[in-house]
Amino acid sequence: MLNNMTDGDEGEGGPNSQGDGNPKESSPFINSSAASDVKSQQYDGKNMALFEEEMDTSPMVSSLLSSLANYSNLPTGSKEHEEAENNEEGARPSKKPVKAPQLGTLMGVYLPCIQNIFGVILFLRMTWMVGIGGVFGAFIIVFMCCSTTMLTAISMSAIATNGVVPAGGSYYMISRSLGPEFGGAVGICFYLGTTFAGAMYILGCIEILLIYIIPQAAIFKLEGLEGPEAEIALLNNMRVYGTIVLSLMALVVFVGVKYVNKLALVFLACVILSILAVYAGVIKTAIDPPVFPVCLLGNRTVVSKGYDICAKVIEIDNETVTTKLWRSFCDSEYLNATCDEYFTNNNVTEIQGIPGVTSGILAENLFGNYLEKGMFLEKRGIASDVDPDSPISSASRYVLADITSFFTLLVGIYFPSVTGIMAGSNRSGDLRDAQKSIPIGTIAAISTTSTVYMSCVVLFGACIEGVVLRDKFGEGVSGNLVIGTLAWPSPWVIVFGSFFSTCGAGLQSLTGAPRLLQAISRDGIIPFLRVFGHGKANGEPTWALLLTASICEIGIIIASLDSVAPILSMFFLMCYMFVNLACALQTLLRTPNWRPRFKFYHWALSFLGMSLCLSLMFICSWYYAIVAMGIATCIYKYIEFCGAEKEWGDGIRGISLSAARFALMRLEEGPPHTKNWRPQILVLVSVDAEQNVEQPRLLSLTNQLKAGKGLTIVGTSVQGSFLDNYAEVQRTDQSLRKLMESEKVKGFSQVVVSSNLRDGMSHLIQIGGLGGLKHNTVMISWPHNWKQPEYHQQFRNFIEVVRETTIASLALLVPKNISSYPSNGERFTEGHIDVWWIVHDGGMLMLLPFLLRQHKVWRKCKMRIFTVAQMDDNSIQMKKDLITFLYHLRINAEVEVFEMHDSDISAYTYEKTLIMEQRSQILKQMHLTKNEMEREIQSITDSSRGSIRRKNPPVLRSQHSADEGASVAERPEEESVAISNPKQAHLIHGKNASKPTDPTTPAGPAGRTAPWTDSRAADKGKTLLAAHPEGGKDLFNMKPEWENLNQTDVRRMHTAMRLNEVIARKSKEAKLVLLNMPGPPKDGMGNENYMEFLEVLTEGLNRVLLVRGGGREVITIYS
Repeated sequence: MLNNMTDGDEGEGGPNSQGDGNPKESSPFINSSAASDVKSQQYDGKNMALFEEEMDTSPMVSSLLSSLANYSNLPTGSKEHEEAENNEEGARPSKKPVKAPQLGTLMGVYLPCIQNIFGVILFLRMTWMVGIGGVFGAFIIVFMCCSTTMLTAISMSAIATNGVVPAGGSYYMISRSLGPEFGGAVGICFYLGTTFAGAMYILGCIEILLIYIIPQAAIFKLEGLEGPEAEIALLNNMRVYGTIVLSLMALVVFVGVKYVNKLALVFLACVILSILAVYAGVIKTAIDPPVFPVCLLGNRTVVSKGYDICAKVIEIDNETVTTKLWRSFCDSEYLNATCDEYFTNNNVTEIQGIPGVTSGILAENLFGNYLEKGMFLEKRGIASDVDPDSPISSASRYVLADITSFFTLLVGIYFPSVTGIMAGSNRSGDLRDAQKSIPIGTIAAISTTSTVYMSCVVLFGACIEGVVLRDKFGEGVSGNLVIGTLAWPSPWVIVFGSFFSTCGAGLQSLTGAPRLLQAISRDGIIPFLRVFGHGKANGEPTWALLLTASICEIGIIIASLDSVAPILSMFFLMCYMFVNLACALQTLLRTPNWRPRFKFYHWALSFLGMSLCLSLMFICSWYYAIVAMGIATCIYKYIEFCGAEKEWGDGIRGISLSAARFALMRLEEGPPHTKNWRPQILVLVSVDAEQNVEQPRLLSLTNQLKAGKGLTIVGTSVQGSFLDNYAEVQRTDQSLRKLMESEKVKGFSQVVVSSNLRDGMSHLIQIGGLGGLKHNTVMISWPHNWKQPEYHQQFRNFIEVVRETTIASLALLVPKNISSYPSNGERFTEGHIDVWWIVHDGGMLMLLPFLLRQHKVWRKCKMRIFTVAQMDDNSIQMKKDLITFLYHLRINAEVEVFEMHDSDISAYTYEKTLIMEQRSQILKQMHLTKNEMEREIQSITDSSRGSIRRKNPPVLRSQHSADEGASVAERPEEESVAISNPKQAHLIHGKNASKPTDPTTPAGPAGRTAPWTDSRAADKGKTLLAAHPEGGKDLFNMKPEWENLNQTDVRRMHTAMRLNEVIARKSKEAKLVLLNMPGPPKDGMGNENYMEFLEVLTEGLNRVLLVRGGGREVITIYS
């Protein structure tokens, strides 16, 4: 089938690899080594001085055209022989040049296709198919199959003429058009089809040998056996002789392919001679029909070896003598013997097996006559006397149907006789002008063979008696090959011609299939097949041949030609289907590189061919079709997950681009419905001097939150200019991709260059995503060293990010203590995820724990929801309402409502606020050097701590100095953070605060404006919570400096401390705490105070995720 297929080049990559798995292929393109070799000659003069800056990367047109003109694809084996010689003898001073391919259309494409298409089915099954299906049915089958191959040939011609097709044939075309996944899957299917074709040809060869040439050679004798026993004996003979012949053929192929190729013309001559003999016999029947009598008992065909004369009795010397036929049906040779009832009641008639083309037998053979297994072959139009109640006896004396026949079975058996259309494209490396020869030669060969097949259907029906046509093994015509009875001058022309043609076709299959497997193996797309890419020194695929012979033996063990044919039909049909799909896709996608020289194609023809292939697959055998598609699907998924990644510019990538564009345009139509909302996360990370990500656990958390779904963009900023930092950008991007791969984050990386990091993050927030596929959530790590002067700008950048996400209506996630978050490999066997629902943010706090618990890290953690009730709220009713709300949301969680009572503000709160405001004033108002600023802050901090120690009792101090573990040990004054939304601080500030608030505040006692506040709350001056009841005593001992404090800041600090106390008590052991995050000051004042409040709010908590909603509902109770 695949004669002279060359080995595909290795796909391991290489210096000259162009992405198609052919590193050794001549590559006359930009950056090729050939271009650099002649670089010194390109710019010799001063005529091209304008372009001398690009001489390292862009070759001159003259050298490019020279390389293109000298491009050649080496023919089969020559490249390997050259390499073998080099390895054995080293470089020689002068090497004999390889002859350029010289094969034309006739010898290179037309005749190989003819040889591969004509085969065993034409000689062994075509007459039987016409007899069973009728001329009409057989003609429909032939027309359908030939149309399929013609449409496939048109598609193949378009692909083959779209540029140079290196040796590799159909596999190369499909894989480069549809990508490595489809290419590998279809390549393996084509390989299996070719291998089973070898088994089919060998079985045909043995059938001709044992039934028509040397029946005496059977090891398991058939004489005296009837029914199933005879069938088993025949199959066993096929298995034994098939294995012997397969071994001999494999040995011939192993010794040398050149012998097979030299014999190819001899085998082709046998095929052509046999077909000419058939046509000659048809012509002769019109003049002088041959004598091939068929004996009928009633209307049943009698086995020819059961009689010598077609009569019950004969007259010899006026004496009635019984014949051999009489003795077959009676218990003795005497006239008074007891005979079979049917034999007694019906007459014996003799008819001509081949009445001739002018006899009018065509009308009788027009319609089908499908038989059940074991049924008699009966002639139409002859009456017979049958007693339906009498038992059937002497069944072995009649010609019986060996299998149950139906239309779809005939399609499956016949289709292999039209395969072989790829023979020309497989020789593309040997052709003088492949782009011209492949379309002309292939289409001409299909036209020729289709004409022969269709004419044979009509001529067989017009020349041969129906019972003879249905006689598969010629049992009624003295054991002759039925098509042989029609041939002229002798049946032996067909017998020996078909024998040698099947031998030749089997050898060609065993030659082509290993080379196809070797090409797939060397492409490296299927890792476990790489061993079959190796072979002998001259490139012969030894291991692939061994595997091919082993698979071929499976077909031999099946032993039935009629059972093997549908199997290989499936694999060939799948291959042809994908050739049509490749052409249709390339045409519809209109890729710029799709410019075939063959112009007589259309995407509708390709789709029609693809539909025919798919239909024929299920018509032949629906279960074989499902198995073949299952094998292809498994290989596809294996290559997708485990195979080598290849970029071949294939059509599937083009489909992905078109589908992506279509989907993006659809997304532009409007925002997603709440039911479809999911966090599309932009992860803002920072990198160190070596371009390594400083917070890798951010990506771990992203993976756990996303579970591989939705959009993820990992972005970072590089400081400087794009021209100067391009190389650093590339390294950073590579580092991000590597980390994303290791953390199994599916998404995209994005690196921007900006004059400062603040603007870089702003650019990422603004431009991340494409069209409607944009992020709706930003994740950024908490700036843990923000109190240190050298990190002052870092926390300012952080607050600006918070402001920008608020303006852009984006959700914000801020994990604190990110280094303590679990990796993807860790597992929590128990524990809780605690949600502190202070204000409603659209449902983010409810949705995030649910998404986290889908991941195996958090799967065994239980969810708890805490909310805060004020003095005027009914906490019992709140709990009932919350339980009902969660029930409607289909979320399982424990619920607890915490009541926060009004209480006095403690002295500790005042002192804490005083320290905060003093630090803020120093950083804002004093223009000191860095060292002076550090000393000033340290002195104020020390004096303030002394004041706190003096004013607070030991118990109070112990409760408010909970540290944060290792991170707190490094920075003693740093506090943790938990947050509430500024606009809706009413849950902790007072019952009337639920109305819209004014962000401005009247001047405080010291004449300063208090930013980030509620004017109504400031006017009330309502104190809220205290750390301890005894703190109320400090109200009667107000220090003068306390009276000048901004009372809004005091209340905020008081709220943060009280909330922190409750959260720390309830969620100290929680695996993760989720909190509402209040917004930052709107006018840019009080940034340091904002960070301090967040630190106090989350003090003493290990893992905290601060959540800020994006201003829209993200979870719904509706279906």
